[in-house]
Amino acid sequence: MKRIGIDLGGTFIKAGITDENNDIIFKGEAPTGLPCPPETVADNIAGLIKNLVADAGLTIDDIESIGMGSPGTVDSDRGVVEYANNLGFRDVHFSDMLRERIGRPIYIGNDANVAAYGEYIKCGEKYDSFVFVTLGTGVGSGIIIDGKIYTGFNFAGAELGHVVIQKDGYPCTCGRKGCWESYSSTNALIRMCRDEMRKDKSSALRRLCEGDESRLTGKIVFAAVAEGDNAAKAALKTFIDYLACGIANVINIFQPEALCIGGGISAERDLLIEPLKKAVEAETYGNCARRTEIRAAKLLNNAGIVGAAALGGIYK
Repeated sequence: MKRIGIDLGGTFIKAGITDENNDIIFKGEAPTGLPCPPETVADNIAGLIKNLVADAGLTIDDIESIGMGSPGTVDSDRGVVEYANNLGFRDVHFSDMLRERIGRPIYIGNDANVAAYGEYIKCGEKYDSFVFVTLGTGVGSGIIIDGKIYTGFNFAGAELGHVVIQKDGYPCTCGRKGCWESYSSTNALIRMCRDEMRKDKSSALRRLCEGDESRLTGKIVFAAVAEGDNAAKAALKTFIDYLACGIANVINIFQPEALCIGGGISAERDLLIEPLKKAVEAETYGNCARRTEIRAAKLLNNAGIVGAAALGGIYK
């Protein structure tokens, strides 16, 4: 049994073929091509699928199902991306469009939900309740309850990044102010570091980004922290405090068995995950003997592909 999973992003489309153990056995990617009409994106996805299958020495008949994770609000029953602001899409019938191009049905879900499911089926199935939070350009999230993806009645549920943690705070791309995403995304960490760099002209951050603030990345931030840079350490402390505030809110609401942190910076276990655990413990309600396990994601950037490939088993 082989399936294809597609992770649709604003810059790249990533795809992989998985086997019966949900392991990726072949991968590929292609530019998304934005800005462009949805039809062009569908052409690019179809081309990537055809090339992937050919490069793997297979035919489309060898593929049992195809799934895709897309940013935005996704009606999985109809295969429609109802709204994706960062792609500029509204009411895009991707399932129908791709069926026309490939000749096979495609199952679609929100990208964060799909990534949550991928992490769950590979690394979290021992839990009945599981929350996945991914830190990147924004804060994505997915909730698994009794082994099923929670989407709300209208497929717009589990948007934890848009819970306000600072009334009238920093503007968010969603139009609100003070969203958790505005304080706990990798972009937020970089913004905090830029603020600290302006206060401390001798910061190692300035050297590591060669004096160009626009070149700051999460990797550079943690490199500066590892050097003991005070500006980077101050920014990271503020970032972890905000991240812990949001995670404590999630735990207080859902009390999941496990909460998994994904995104590129989640690999920083000693500098991020361990101090985060301590900060969350001080913020969560009650003194329960059993506490939510907080851990870093294991699949990293492959979670979206693995989860998308598994959608056929959920919706078909």
